[in-house]
Amino acid sequence: MAGAGWVMRLHGIEAGAGPTVAILHGLFGSARNFATIQRRLAAHYRVLALDLRNHGESPRAAGMDYATLAEDVRETLAARDALPAAVIGHSMGGKVAMRLALAAPAAVSRLAVCDIAPVPYPSHGHGATVAAMQALPLSPALTRAGAEAALAAAVPSAPLRQFLLHSLRFGAAPSWRLGLAEIAQAMPAIESWEAPAAATYAGPTLFLTGGRSEYVRADDRPLIRAVFPHARFVTLKKAGHWLHADDPEGFLAAISAFLAPLRAEGA
Repeated sequence: MAGAGWVMRLHGIEAGAGPTVAILHGLFGSARNFATIQRRLAAHYRVLALDLRNHGESPRAAGMDYATLAEDVRETLAARDALPAAVIGHSMGGKVAMRLALAAPAAVSRLAVCDIAPVPYPSHGHGATVAAMQALPLSPALTRAGAEAALAAAVPSAPLRQFLLHSLRFGAAPSWRLGLAEIAQAMPAIESWEAPAAATYAGPTLFLTGGRSEYVRADDRPLIRAVFPHARFVTLKKAGHWLHADDPEGFLAAISAFLAPLRAEGA
């Protein structure tokens, strides 16, 4: 067992055949966020989009330090005979991907980290966002417009509110597709970063960032290169933090170019 939680097998959506590619979503997201990207990549690869613990259809459990989250992914991919895999992670999923590559480098054939750095992010206000989601009254009369209005004060960004509401089931018994209590408890671990001592990952690595995002700064690059010595950096100038939604074609082009050597190796 790694980290503070028990290791679990995660829910995943699988498509395609060929070299294995795993996709890890960010905080409050799910595998479904990458449906279009997965469908396009599945023309050439076996693509597994996973729900991280306390997200989507995966189990709920305490313990969301990155060692535990990474071991969940490794265990799930091993159980599906899907190792080694090229791992693509966005935001929190990018941290999980980095932790997996550092702890089990043989499990990761290539690493793509999307708009996140191996540093703590203590001031992004995610705790207030979780509290607002937990406070939302889940009654049968709840509508999408009503839910968005109720979240507006704590979550002023309209695109972020709409993203969060992708994880809310409406109807006779509204419910979140998220373990909000577990996420709230784990927020200090989620906002932190801790890597294995002196660990590096020497495999091919892409850091894909948004030109309109401030998550990865220029002064993060020396630290990134120290831990990921073969890191390359690509910026999508028109994208913010949600690269795959803001510039899906640019995102797909960058990821496809990065994965292309896998097809040659598998030929």
